[in-house]
Amino acid sequence: MTITTRNQDFREARRAKKDEFYTSLSDIELELEHYTGHFKDKVVYCNCDDPRASNFFNYFATNFEKLGLKKLITTCYRSRDADRFGRGDSDQAVMLEYTGDKNGNLVPDIEEIGIVPMTGDGDFRSAESVELLKQADIVVTNPPFSLFRPYVAQLIEHQKQFLIIGNMNALTYTEIFPLFQNDQMWYGPSIRSGDREFRVPDDYPITAAGSRVDEDGTKYVRVKGVRWFTNLDYPGRHEDLELEMTYRPEAYPTYANFNAIEVSKTMNIPVDYDGPMGVPITFLDKYNSGQFDILGSSKTLGRPMSEVAKKGTYVPGGPRFYLPNGDGTYRRMYDRIVIRNKQP
Repeated sequence: MTITTRNQDFREARRAKKDEFYTSLSDIELELEHYTGHFKDKVVYCNCDDPRASNFFNYFATNFEKLGLKKLITTCYRSRDADRFGRGDSDQAVMLEYTGDKNGNLVPDIEEIGIVPMTGDGDFRSAESVELLKQADIVVTNPPFSLFRPYVAQLIEHQKQFLIIGNMNALTYTEIFPLFQNDQMWYGPSIRSGDREFRVPDDYPITAAGSRVDEDGTKYVRVKGVRWFTNLDYPGRHEDLELEMTYRPEAYPTYANFNAIEVSKTMNIPVDYDGPMGVPITFLDKYNSGQFDILGSSKTLGRPMSEVAKKGTYVPGGPRFYLPNGDGTYRRMYDRIVIRNKQP
């Protein structure tokens, strides 16, 4: 086994656009158990998944009858892996359609699965892939992190339900944050913190701490801040956050460049305050749209510090909130979401 640092690995991967990560079956199972009632009589489309290597295909094909699916479609952007259905290595984009078990086997076999070559490269933005997307009810996959913005934009344009994996910081993208704010997208429940391990293609550069190569030569990397993003509802979204702290001005300072108080931890949200509050983005793990309004973020609401303070009294940077240090200087905060309690 080879264990080697993560940051260098990701820089190399980003330059090469090699962000083709294969999600583990256990991570898929832990998340999908929250949505089983959504899939009856639905067409599921996995449009970033080589059916010969994807655990998304494994999960939905194996649980096809249990979920009551109508059809499963998977496509990929040119195959890099060996064909698990008996054909050799291929650089051809392929499509698979599966409509359920026909011979009583628990595991689908090649006679039940229609694998056909695609005329194009299988890119999710291609006309060929978009036509398949139009047939789908729910899209479930792990899209390339580098293409998360256009990928989500396509799902919203075609009004699809979805369950996808991305980096939690995608929340702060100007294209993504309004979807959270307008209750059109939220985090899934199964991954809250910590790294997740993904299998990667054979030509992926393995130079990062936490990366490994197993005894069969299969490569894996660990990725920080991975989250499920979805618009499929689940019961945990509607549980009120229990609040215990009371507001005291000395404990909750006001930002220098926006009229809101700083709440450094979600657990410290005061129960009796009805004004704007800046909270960490991890608040979204506890967010209930029936309990709180999202008003915006430090990127969208913060005034430029050049309008507030003298040059040299603060560290400049992109839009963020600043707190006074009490000596005429200001400290720059991490990204904040601005919320208001609907029922203080």
